[in-house]
Amino acid sequence: MNSLELIIQKLESHWEDTITLKRNDFLVSKNSVSTNLYLVVEGSLRVFIEDEIEEHTIRFGYQNSIITALDSFLTDKPTSFYIQALKKCTLKVISKKTYLEVINSSKENEDAWKKLLESFVYQQIEREVDLITYSPQKRFERVFKRSPQVFQEIPQKYIASYLRMTPETLSRILKNLD
Repeated sequence: MNSLELIIQKLESHWEDTITLKRNDFLVSKNSVSTNLYLVVEGSLRVFIEDEIEEHTIRFGYQNSIITALDSFLTDKPTSFYIQALKKCTLKVISKKTYLEVINSSKENEDAWKKLLESFVYQQIEREVDLITYSPQKRFERVFKRSPQVFQEIPQKYIASYLRMTPETLSRILKNLD
């Protein structure tokens, strides 16, 4: 059992609420303080930031993943991110306070949380390396190998944003797979 599965199992009886989002609804908006943690029961979401010109997709959430505005969750300060539903979503909710009570209740839970954070940091490092050193084709291949579910759950325009390429470039790459 990996750390995510273990955390989800440990939280099973501690979820405090279930919410539903319609397509395009925002779970979190920039500059809000968001310290809840969410389990995606169904649907998909994207985490993104925006600059003066465009939106930049940073991460996705889909069934059986945990999603949060991690900067706000960790610091209790306003987030720099938006989290938006790409499809109708059902999410379980737990507050940071309750979450930390569960995590701090045993060494096993603390270790699982630490491993989950380590995994997240490693994923971010892989993403940075992909964006800095690889061609669009190679970025696509690496993400497809790591996370094939993304290509089943997420609309192509958001995948293109995540891969830092135009939708047309992604379309050409996908067309060449056939």
